[in-house]
Amino acid sequence: MNLTAFTALVRRDLRLFTLDRKAVIMSIVAPILIASFFGFLFGGVADREPSRIIVAAIDLDQSEISQRLIKDMTADKALDVRPDSIEPARAAVRAGKITVAIVVPKGFGDQSGSALFRGQNKPTIDLMYDPSHSTELAMVRGILTQHVMEVVSRDAFSGAGGQRVTGEALSQVNSATGMNSADKDALRRMLESVGQWNRRVRANPQAAGVNGAGGGLSLPYAVKEESVTARKGVQYNAMAHSFAGMTVQFILMMGVDAGIIVITQRRSGIWKRLRAAPLSRFTIIAARATSAALIAMAIQFIVFGFARVVFHVRIEGSVPGFLGICAAFALMTAAFGLMIAATGKTPEATRGIAILFTLLLVMLGGAWVPSFIFPQWLQKVTFLVPTRWAVDGFDAMTWRGLGFDAAVPPIAAMLGFTLLFGALALWRFRWEAE
Repeated sequence: MNLTAFTALVRRDLRLFTLDRKAVIMSIVAPILIASFFGFLFGGVADREPSRIIVAAIDLDQSEISQRLIKDMTADKALDVRPDSIEPARAAVRAGKITVAIVVPKGFGDQSGSALFRGQNKPTIDLMYDPSHSTELAMVRGILTQHVMEVVSRDAFSGAGGQRVTGEALSQVNSATGMNSADKDALRRMLESVGQWNRRVRANPQAAGVNGAGGGLSLPYAVKEESVTARKGVQYNAMAHSFAGMTVQFILMMGVDAGIIVITQRRSGIWKRLRAAPLSRFTIIAARATSAALIAMAIQFIVFGFARVVFHVRIEGSVPGFLGICAAFALMTAAFGLMIAATGKTPEATRGIAILFTLLLVMLGGAWVPSFIFPQWLQKVTFLVPTRWAVDGFDAMTWRGLGFDAAVPPIAAMLGFTLLFGALALWRFRWEAE
């Protein structure tokens, strides 16, 4: 191998790379920004306050125990508990505004204490949940168990209802006929001890030096979970969100390519020759935007058609709403490509910046990672990102099964971004390369 020639070739490639300062900067900035985003998102900052899970609380019992339960859960740092009623809560879960709705049934205060000892006639707490938040559902279920056990056992062992509960349980044990005598004696002694402890606490509240903690024989409630989707019997299909996110990402990439083609054509003089024709600037730009929008529409139909046939992703909501979101996103993509063409100077420098900008839009829009994982402040900020409206709109029209009214805000937002990008493109567009 000719070492001199080899060294010269390597030196030439390095020099060419460093001549394009924007490409050098983007090669360094892109991995830093993306790594920082995911590191921050998944707990890289130790002292960052975690995102709280939004929970609706419906108290049908209104007893002292149920109110204390809701109060304790409201004070939990992991939850954002909001009082509500059943039907509004179900609608909010279906729309993705609330993660879980907890329904405390009537009679919970009276039945839970007895169920703690007997394991029978357990009150049923209903959990209505968003099926795309299965991990958060498990967290809410665990937190609920903790607080129910604390509240119910506190009342049973040192509260006002403890004497009644233990008295009823002791009476049933004494009258039981099919129970082993040794087991009956052991259970009777335990209940008598609990009753004695209750009397001591009532006489001297300071005797409960362990915060009224006590043991129980059974979980004092049952759980009924309801996955809130488009309607009864419709299962959550995670493929719907995956196809929504990837469709948004790669159509935006297509918009970037369309913008780069315009820059290349401008460099080669094609746009200068078009200017000599009896055509206005608006006509030429509008034609380019229309062709890009039609391509984007075709891609969306093909991708979601494949998802429908292979993965059974259905439009459970409004079909006109779905078509409206597709059209609005296609127009926004076309305007996005024109904005890139208008603001970029060379294909090489523009491509790196445009791809980084696109990746940031995709990340913040929830296409890679669902937006509910973001910190609460970031969730609010992402409503300023067009891709967030596109992904949420596709989710609403597919597995959530929402009506056309839910498609109006995403359509309006994306059309607003279309006008913004289009205005920037018309303002900054240049016929000739600089």
